[in-house]
Amino acid sequence: MIGFNIISKYIELSSKGENDSIDITSDVKRILFTSKLKDGIVTLFVMGSTASITTIEYEPGLKKDFPRMLERVASKDIEYEHDNTWHDGNGHSHVRASLVGPSLTIPFHGSDLCLGTWQQIVILEMDIRPRNRKVMVQIIGIY
Repeated sequence: MIGFNIISKYIELSSKGENDSIDITSDVKRILFTSKLKDGIVTLFVMGSTASITTIEYEPGLKKDFPRMLERVASKDIEYEHDNTWHDGNGHSHVRASLVGPSLTIPFHGSDLCLGTWQQIVILEMDIRPRNRKVMVQIIGIY
């Protein structure tokens, strides 16, 4: 008989502030391994409106290229109504985080994440100051 289960765990981390990217691939793999599930999906959700999650080749060039791309798409140098309302200077942070998104779903097979050779799971800090972040890891799968 095949067993089906849903497991929820959390990863807690601290960022250095804007443009910090944190590779959480090994954390997710560890949680998946301890779950003993063989096939299914892992859904990741970063809590907070100024952080996001994606996959990227986590190497020095792309760690510089990604923030530069975000600056071209949602520049700090334009007016944001959020800043006019709250005067906290992170309107661009909210826009950038919503563009990349707060969640990611990755299939797994044979207890291994279905990631490409150079593909890592990365939390992107968009806020202008350091933050403590919490990522929910929810695994849905079979034994």
